[in-house]
Amino acid sequence: MAPVPEERPPGPPGGRPEEGAGRYGEALFRPDHPQEGERIDHAALVYDPLTRARLRSLGVGPGWRCLDAGAGTGTVARWLAEEAGADEVVALDRDTSRLVPFAGRRLRVREADLTRLAAEPDLGTFDLVHARFVLMHLPERRDLVRLLAERLNPGGCLVLSDAADVPDPADPNSAYRRTLDAMWRTLSETIGTDIAAVRAHPHVLRAAGLEGVAAELVCPPLTPGAPLAAFWCETWERMRPDLLAGRIDAATLDEALAYLASPALAELGPGMLTVWGRRPAPRQ
Repeated sequence: MAPVPEERPPGPPGGRPEEGAGRYGEALFRPDHPQEGERIDHAALVYDPLTRARLRSLGVGPGWRCLDAGAGTGTVARWLAEEAGADEVVALDRDTSRLVPFAGRRLRVREADLTRLAAEPDLGTFDLVHARFVLMHLPERRDLVRLLAERLNPGGCLVLSDAADVPDPADPNSAYRRTLDAMWRTLSETIGTDIAAVRAHPHVLRAAGLEGVAAELVCPPLTPGAPLAAFWCETWERMRPDLLAGRIDAATLDEALAYLASPALAELGPGMLTVWGRRPAPRQ
């Protein structure tokens, strides 16, 4: 089934929007698009096991109060509540349509804008604050890290995951590479995404006063027919009008999409960089 064309708000007079003028979920990847949940869930199939392993290693479980910021379809929030056994999980997102069906005694759904976190004083504090593939899209990410760190109980953990690309410098002109570069450029110019800033996350957490800061980068296998390849195909198809707006041509995009489905696929795909740190306990 061919992807449904996504409605896009009109740009400013003269062509492209100013860099970062739009927002995720508005200028791109609207949550009411009929295939958005499927696109997100393809990524969840790949990245949820990595997230669960990291949260387990940090000790999440009974007795913890958790905030999943930008919870999306709720796969992490539901795992925290149903399998990890956290006492309470707050799943926060601007669009909660895919979260509300799972609300219950342990899982509380909160419709709120992460960029206005300071206006949500009744959220309280948490033993875990988690956000995945969220801060990379928000230009005010450094201030948000500080605000999220302030929501931690003493000893509580902040865990952030965002995309990190590892391009092959010897292959800048393949259709795959040109399409991936055009995607990052489109995201930057349209909604302010900055994957270069992701590499600074460890320093940003340390500057926010957290201790025991560490990071890891994992690049899951990119193989034809697997969920990760499906995620990139769906993402590029959804972005087709923007990618073809002077960034690449249709032949290049179609070649890149065919490559993702081909047995000849051989790439180190974009990875997920996860960084974590704890709020210090009061000095005795």
